[in-house]
Amino acid sequence: METGCWWLGGEFEDSVFEERRERRPGPPASYRAKHCEPQWFYEETESSDDVEALTLKKFKGDLAYRRQEYQKALLEYSSISEKLPSTNFALKRDVQEGRARCLVRLGRAAEALEVAANLENKATNTDHLTTVLQLQYAICSSLQNLEKTILCLQKLISLHPFDPWNWGKLAEAYLSLGPAPSASCASSQKQTRSTFSDKSIQSAFTHPGKDCFLCFPETLPENPVFSVEASGSTEQKNESALGSVQSCVAGREAVLLEARVKACASLIRTRLLLQLTQSQQTSFALEKNLRTQQEIEDKMKEFGFKEDTLLLIAEVMGEDIVSEKIKDEVHTEVKCAGPTALAALVIASSKEFEEKWFRKIKDHFCPCGNRFQTEIQMLA
Repeated sequence: METGCWWLGGEFEDSVFEERRERRPGPPASYRAKHCEPQWFYEETESSDDVEALTLKKFKGDLAYRRQEYQKALLEYSSISEKLPSTNFALKRDVQEGRARCLVRLGRAAEALEVAANLENKATNTDHLTTVLQLQYAICSSLQNLEKTILCLQKLISLHPFDPWNWGKLAEAYLSLGPAPSASCASSQKQTRSTFSDKSIQSAFTHPGKDCFLCFPETLPENPVFSVEASGSTEQKNESALGSVQSCVAGREAVLLEARVKACASLIRTRLLLQLTQSQQTSFALEKNLRTQQEIEDKMKEFGFKEDTLLLIAEVMGEDIVSEKIKDEVHTEVKCAGPTALAALVIASSKEFEEKWFRKIKDHFCPCGNRFQTEIQMLA
């Protein structure tokens, strides 16, 4: 055969012709695990690998964050972020998350939300997106922004509808939701309180020599017609202010009542999911499960809703709970889907979430178009 000519498939690896190492008699050598000294990454290294050097700097940033040296940690993370290659997605995500948490600790929450939003846009699978949403939830919770906190939890639930703990957090957020009175409502309340206090002050004085309480001033206007018109105008203003206050109070109570119903529905959903996973748990996990169920039962009593109402809510919130479906959900992951495909899995607004989960409850309580809050109050 001429030199340089080979039969197809005639190439072999050198390892095929190597002799096998002989086994030494006696017991094998004991395993020795590698041992790293504390803060080993602070030692001088002569590594030519840039990624390894940047990884060591990332460890330094993690240690600074643990020590609550947030400015130092932020500097470490920022220096890494600028030098990391675009192909190292995993380390870039970790560094960006570290930057966001440092920014929150330093009181720069707006910048932290921008970093989190950038991570959300670049997420490529459900695991990445879940981590980002949990980061956004932590940021909004630290800001005590209930509306954004609720939206983050709703996004997490739309991504993982069978996670009981996110439903429990959502119930707590709904219970903490209390609308502040508007400016017009506050001014009406102030005006009404001022009018009522004036009347009470006037009625506190008694006419000398008489036992009855008098509300009239000591001097009367000369024109009786003007007096009647003035008193009538004052009464109209008082009635208008009182009506405005009552309207504001009624609206605020309606919002609070609706929030309580949503919290109740979320807690019932949490209990149903915990009951379904109870048979698969043992030890401390089972103890936490049962303890949480008991806490939910106690909370249900505080709501004061009728048993029929609770049964209806449980029926609506448990329609999609099937054991086989939950098993599929737990192991499902969208791999390399891209931002567009992932965005389709997550709701865009609280209205969209409530339309999906609470619309049936509202439709049952107000089939003729009556106010949802009034119907709920009648059933409670």
